[in-house]
Amino acid sequence: MSTLHINKNLPFNDLLKVIAGLNTNDLEKLASEVILLRAQRKSPSLSKKETELFLKLNAGLPLRIRKRFAELNQKRKTETLTPAEHKELINLTERIEKSNADRIFYMSKIANLRGISLLELMEKSEFLPIAHG
Repeated sequence: MSTLHINKNLPFNDLLKVIAGLNTNDLEKLASEVILLRAQRKSPSLSKKETELFLKLNAGLPLRIRKRFAELNQKRKTETLTPAEHKELINLTERIEKSNADRIFYMSKIANLRGISLLELMEKSEFLPIAHG
């Protein structure tokens, strides 16, 4: 975990430069926390259960998996996949599909807690599907 010492009056562009220097794991954790902060500001009365669900919802797949999927998918498009890579691509595709299904599950749980439909939650909260490829 990185330790940052930041001046509270740091200009926004300088803050972005500091963030750009984070390692991938810390950057992903920061992104998840920023999304949660945004959700709390839009709906400041998040319950503990909603907070837990938002954290799970925004966890996503590790960057290395997304990158590998993109590499293999590109090789598929150029028809240069080996049989072993094809099997790996299928496994990664299944993992991504499960992750997307889990996201929908968490969104439906949040919608149920709020007494609204999943569609209403997605429209109000600007939920968008994660693009993995």
